[in-house]
Amino acid sequence: MTTAWLALGGAIALEIMSTLSLRSLAAGWQPLATVGVVVGYVGAFSCLALALRGLNVGAAYAIWSGVGTAGITLLAAVLYDERITLVAAGGIGLIVAGVVLLTIGGATHG
Repeated sequence: MTTAWLALGGAIALEIMSTLSLRSLAAGWQPLATVGVVVGYVGAFSCLALALRGLNVGAAYAIWSGVGTAGITLLAAVLYDERITLVAAGGIGLIVAGVVLLTIGGATHG
């Protein structure tokens, strides 16, 4: 079970890296950013597949996408000076609360 959680953490980290690399590609073709996107997403989905060996798919996907969304939003504010409104901050809080509830509710196979 611990391996599944580590794999999920890796999937989240790689997905965040890849999505932030996509922002760099918005300015035009950049080979290093392109490699980061491709390798990151392949790695993220590979880690997510490993995580599903020990976690329920619904909970794992919700945690992956929710924590990824919150992480990207926060890092984009730091790295790209993107603004987080009060409503967006509330949304991040709801995501975190949802992730906690999913984890407490039993995210592993029964």
